[in-house]
Amino acid sequence: MLSDAKVRQAKPTDKVFRLSDAKGLAIEVRPSGQKIWRYRFRLDGNANMFTLGDYPAVSLSEARQRLEDARQLVAQGINPNQAKKASIASRIQENSNTFQSVADAWIEANHGWSATYRRQVTTTMNADILPKIGSLPIRSISSAQVLAVLKPIIKRRAPTVARNARQWIGAVFRHGIASLACESDPTVPLAGIVKVNGVNHHKPLRPDTLPAFLAALDAYHGYGVAKPATQLMMMTFVRTIEVRRAEWADIDLAAAVWRIPAEKMKMRTEHIVPLSRQAVALLTNLQKLTGHRAHVFPNTRRPDDSITATTINRVIEFIGFKGVVSGHGFRSTASTMLHELGYPDLVIERQLAHMERNKVKAAYNHAEFLPERRQMMQDWSDHLDATLVAHRSQ
Repeated sequence: MLSDAKVRQAKPTDKVFRLSDAKGLAIEVRPSGQKIWRYRFRLDGNANMFTLGDYPAVSLSEARQRLEDARQLVAQGINPNQAKKASIASRIQENSNTFQSVADAWIEANHGWSATYRRQVTTTMNADILPKIGSLPIRSISSAQVLAVLKPIIKRRAPTVARNARQWIGAVFRHGIASLACESDPTVPLAGIVKVNGVNHHKPLRPDTLPAFLAALDAYHGYGVAKPATQLMMMTFVRTIEVRRAEWADIDLAAAVWRIPAEKMKMRTEHIVPLSRQAVALLTNLQKLTGHRAHVFPNTRRPDDSITATTINRVIEFIGFKGVVSGHGFRSTASTMLHELGYPDLVIERQLAHMERNKVKAAYNHAEFLPERRQMMQDWSDHLDATLVAHRSQ
């Protein structure tokens, strides 16, 4: 049996030699002075040698413990050398499954995202998430490390960004679980860490405020397509992004119909927007200005692109209604007032493109209630006109 002193005092010679301990364990002393722990064993009738580590980094007591681990493998018919190679390969694979590699795979797998949503995700990833945890093996990331990503975002008072970041990090981990890159989602304990209370980004207009707003918008003479974009959004109460991305190819002025393709819709289902006489007149005049472009409302700096996400809200700010209403709030405005005008909930909901939550109960039909919706859209534009005329006459 070896002792610490005997191993420490073993002097190198001009040839390799070994000092035996027990159960196949030996210390190999090389001419260079290097000392290596070796385990000699037989498996399937063949002699083998397994390296347990270098001395003094691996002490005698630790070498004996490693020996027992190796002996257990041999007893199971497993060659410790092969098990070690498999373990190294597994660690290499785990280390190659970084958070960023899994995040890239998650983003790539979501083909149905709109270009705007994809850009929103990648911007937050690149700015706030990947610099901190992108290079880490996804299996090694803890809840504390995710919290360290979220805290600076919360501190700069960007709760919506922080909430999105937590949700998207969690989605990456769930993708990793499905692809066996990791086994758990460390964002689960952080579900309540981001507070977005009392935030209303989509304020509607109150009925008593609508006349003054329409008058202020009518008097606005700013950037050419910003005003008609705002007016069309009021008349059609579609989402801001759907107005921004409107293309002439989607609009049939002769039939007074705007067909928004599924890929441009939040619910990924084609949506029909009947156009009132006022909407057709607005678009007919606008076609003379932008009809040679793909977008109905092109960007002045990038003519092949559309107006930005802030264009309509900047018009609202310029005419003095910042904080009173937002572009998206026109949807709530129309919904509230159309209910007061007596239109059925189902007709309004279909025109708002709100899909039935219970898809077993009712599949969304983009043409459902179309005659009623066409009449409603005309009545809504007439109501807006009448409201403006009444305000002027006061």
